[in-house]
Formats: sequence, structure tokens, C-alpha cells
Amino acid sequence: MTANHQIGPKAREIIERDKAILATSYNREYPLVVDHALGSEVWDVDGRRYVDMMAGVCVLNVGHRHPQVVDAVREQTDKFWHICLHDFYYPQAVELAEKMAAIAPMSGHTRTYFGNSGTEAVEAAIKLAMYKTERNKFVGFLGAFHGRTLGSLSFTASKAIQSGYYQPAVKVFHLPYANPYRPLLVGKPGEDYGDTVVNYLEDEIFRSKLHPEDVAAIVVEPIQGEGGYVVPSPNFFPRLREVCDKYGILLIVDEIQSGVGRTGKWWAIEHENVEPDIVCFAKGIASGMPLGGIMARDEVMAWAPGAHGSTYGGNPLALASAIATLDVIQEEGLLAKAEETGNYIMDRLRQMQANHPSIGDVRGRGLMVGIEFVEDHETKKRASALRTAVIERSFDKGLLVIPCGPNVIRMTPPLNISRDLVDEGLHLFEEALTESEREGLAVAGD
Repeated sequence: MTANHQIGPKAREIIERDKAILATSYNREYPLVVDHALGSEVWDVDGRRYVDMMAGVCVLNVGHRHPQVVDAVREQTDKFWHICLHDFYYPQAVELAEKMAAIAPMSGHTRTYFGNSGTEAVEAAIKLAMYKTERNKFVGFLGAFHGRTLGSLSFTASKAIQSGYYQPAVKVFHLPYANPYRPLLVGKPGEDYGDTVVNYLEDEIFRSKLHPEDVAAIVVEPIQGEGGYVVPSPNFFPRLREVCDKYGILLIVDEIQSGVGRTGKWWAIEHENVEPDIVCFAKGIASGMPLGGIMARDEVMAWAPGAHGSTYGGNPLALASAIATLDVIQEEGLLAKAEETGNYIMDRLRQMQANHPSIGDVRGRGLMVGIEFVEDHETKKRASALRTAVIERSFDKGLLVIPCGPNVIRMTPPLNISRDLVDEGLHLFEEALTESEREGLAVAGD
């Protein structure tokens, strides 16, 4: 928090207590102290209302406290709260796994493993890839975020602070992501940047640094999240699939932020017409209850009993919440609504772009929308200070948005947000942007 926000006395008192007792690793964007929330609105402890266009970082895909989800969790609390899925059976796990199989982005029979979080999902995928292939090296991407536990942290490459002082647990070779707005590699004239990146992997990395037959998996986000909401170049995923098939490498897609309807399809990888071998999921699956996991092709999930497990993974309350969440998305047609609302938001933002030269790029799919700020459209110098100022001014005006990458704001409201709230949020956003630009807050880019 860098600005002097006007917050109420209750919020101020709780923040002071927080600073005195909680871990110093927590990194708060602004002084929001939540009292309650409903749908796409949040109220703080002093009664101030906010339009929620972050949804708990893509967690609350059906909004805060959807009645159908609340009822499902309440009903489950009257049955039982915990039985270790690793040791015993219960119907909720089977029902959710069957639902996941029905929406899986790969053909054939699939199996599901349940954990507690996104980073646990990535850890499970890493272990499964090692177990299946009997290989121990991986390919990841610069700008990626896959979690903070040591295995997943080996792949995370979005901020140096996240990996500093920690010894990587897995051998990972990082490539540039196929970011068409900021290409790091020089390709042939007219070449799709996705081809450029994968050619670099095959022609350079596999030749000089890494034998492909030592690689267990390529771990990649279908849309890069913390790296800046980057939609990859068109040929990127088809070429990755070709490389994986050629060398017996598994393709692991991290759908923790992009999955469960966020992009207008159940899984963002479906936009690429490519089938993965393993899918990591969490965040939006259970409307804020702690649940994550992986889906894999039947022939890939070849673990022997006891090869992996978790005491709390697949908690029955979280499973009940997830079953209800998937039902709501289907019954309310939220895949189509996410696509429609996302296109509307991006159209409005591109209209703003004509009057706000600091907006360098608007991109996304469905309700996974990124706005990149620059000081100059030619040099694309990052306007990081302006980006931060817009976020903080938005908060002061009653809008919740959060950053990603060095200079990007993401808009990720619940999939069922109303058009009136979208319009209100966009109005507040443009007000915050206009004021920030007017005061010249873009002078310190990088």
C-alpha cells in the first residue's frame, strides 16, 4: 500500500492489529477490510460498498455466497465434515470426479486427484509426470506463476521476490512465453511468435542444454496469469503438442486461474484446440472453499496406491461447494455469459484506449481481461507507477481491481456479474485512470 487512503476507524484499527501479529510476507494491494459480500459486491467493516471486479483472484466464479452453493455447503455440514479420502470412500468425491470427467478438455477416460490448493495441484502434476515417465527434468516459462511450495516454485518465474533465498526442488528450463505484445526472441520475417518460441526450444535448448528424452513434462498456463494476462500467439500450443508427442513428453496445463468457465469455455486450453495430458485446477472450482487437484488421462494417472495423497484433500465441504458451483455455471449459462460480458468489457476498454494513450494493450478471453499500461506506444516502456495509481484510486472510488505483471491491471469479475455493475465498475475505472493521467503519475515506469 503506497497511497494515503481514506478508510474508516474500524478498518484502521484492524489493520494496525494485523501488522502487529500476522506474517510479514502478506502483501496487501490496498487497505480493504472485508465485513461481508454478496454476488459481485463487497462491503467493508465501516459500511463502504465496492464493485468487485477481482472475484478473489478468479476464485468466486459464481459470485460471493451464491444461494445454491451456500445451501449445498450447509447441507453437507449436517452430514459430516471430514473423512480422509486417502483412506476411505464417500459419494461426494465420486460425484465431483464424474462431473469433472464430463467437462475434461481431453478425450478418453480421465481420472481426478483432489488436493487443497493450486500449488498442491501443481505439485501433484509434477510428481505424476515423474512417476509416469521416469524422467526428472521439465520445461517452464518466464513470467509463469505456478505456486509457492518448493516444487511448484521451481516453475514460478513472475517475480524474483517469490523465489529468492529458496533452493529449487525441481530442475526446470525456462523459455520465453509466446507473448506477441512483448516478444523476447527474434524469429523469421512473418513467423508466428509461437513458432519462434518452440523452434528455440527444439533448435537451441534441446541441442545445447537439455536432452528431450530427459524431459518429463512441459508445464504451461493457457493464458499467463501473474505474468500479465498474456494470450499466447496462435501457433504456440499446437507446436508444443507436436513437440510433446515427438519426444514422449507430457503436456501439463495450469488452469488454476483460467479454468472453470473463466474464459467462456470450461478450460482455456479449449481455445487452442489442443488436448493436454494433465490439467491442474483450483481457485474457481469451489467458490472459495479450499480445493484443488489434477485431471489426467487414464493411462497417465498410473500411480500405485499410496504413491500420493493428502489428509484434507477432497474435504467433503469443499466437494459439496464444487458440485454446486459447476451446477450453477451450467444451469445459468455462465460460459456464454462470461464470453459475452468479457467481449463487452474489452470493447469498452478499447474505446477508452482512444482517449487514454497510457493503455498500450487490451487483451484476454472471457472474463480474464488484462489492461497493459505504457508510457509510449512505440517503445512500450512500462508505466508501472501509473498502473499502481489507477488501482489505488479505483479502490478509493469503490472499485476492486488488482495487478498482474509489472504494469498490467486485470479485470476478473464473477461470471454472473450484472451489466449494471459492469458499467458502474468501468465508469469508476475510467475516472481513476483520467485523474491518474492528469496528475502525471506515469513518470516512473520501470
